[in-house]
Amino acid sequence: MNNQPPIRRQTLYNSRNLVVRFVDTVGGRALNWISGLGSAAMLVWETWSLAFRRPLQLKLLVHQLLLIGVNSVSVVLVAGLFTGMVLATQGYHQLKQISAEGTLGRFVSVSVVKELGPMVTAFVLAGRIGASITAELGTMKVTEQIEALEVMATNPVKYLVVPRFLACAIMLPILTLFAIVFGIVGGYLVAIVLFDMNGFFFLKLAQANLFISRIIISLVKASAFGMAIASIGCYKGFTISSADGAEGVGKSTTGSAVTSLITILALDAVLNHLLYTIWGLE
Repeated sequence: MNNQPPIRRQTLYNSRNLVVRFVDTVGGRALNWISGLGSAAMLVWETWSLAFRRPLQLKLLVHQLLLIGVNSVSVVLVAGLFTGMVLATQGYHQLKQISAEGTLGRFVSVSVVKELGPMVTAFVLAGRIGASITAELGTMKVTEQIEALEVMATNPVKYLVVPRFLACAIMLPILTLFAIVFGIVGGYLVAIVLFDMNGFFFLKLAQANLFISRIIISLVKASAFGMAIASIGCYKGFTISSADGAEGVGKSTTGSAVTSLITILALDAVLNHLLYTIWGLE
C-alpha cells in the first residue's frame, strides 16, 4: 500500500513524465541526425562512384562551372579585399604593442593564405551556392521533376548532383586564389594609406612567406569545403518531401546554409589537426 500523500505521488509522476519526454525527444533527434548523416554519406559515395563513369556530361559541368565560379568572382574579390583590410588594421594595432608592426606583411600573408582565404571563400559560396543548389533541387523535388527523370531512366544523382559536386570541388580552390591575392592587396592598401608604411617592404615580407606548400594546403582545404557545400546542398534538396511545398523549400534552403557553415568550421578544425599536427606540414 502506498502511504505517500496524493500530491507527492502526482509530483513524482510528473517528474518521471518530464524525464521520459526529454529522453524521447533527445533520442529521437539523435537518431534522426545519425540517419541523416548516413543518408548524406551514401549520397556522397554514390556521387563519387558516378563522377567519372560515362557519359561524362561535360556540357552540364561547364554550365555549373560558369554558375558557381564565374558568377561568384565579384563577390569573392570584394570579400577578400575587405578581409585583408580588416586583418591589416587589427594586426597593426596588435603588433604595435610589441613593436613588431614592421612584420605586418608577413602577418597578413600567412593569415590569408593558411586560413582566411579558403574560409571566407567557403562562407561566401555556402550562402550563395549552397542555398541556391538546395532551392533549385528542392523545387524540382516538390514539382516531381526528379521523379520524372527516374521514369525516363535517368539517374538523378548522375544528372543533377555530379556536375554540381565537381564544379564546387574545382572552382572553390580557384576562387580561393583570387581571395588570397585580393586579401594581400587589401592589407597592402591599409598599410600604405592608413599607417604610412613602406609598401615595398610590406610586399617583400608577404612574398617571402608565400610558400608553395602553404598554398597547396589552402587549395586542398578549399576543395574539401567545396565538396562539403555541394553535398549538403544536394542532400537537403533531395530530402524535401513533395508534400512540404514552398515552405519546405524555404526551411531546407536556410538549413542548408547553416549546416554548410557549421560543417566548414568543423572540417577546418579536423584538417588543421591532420595537416599541421599529425603530418607536420608547415
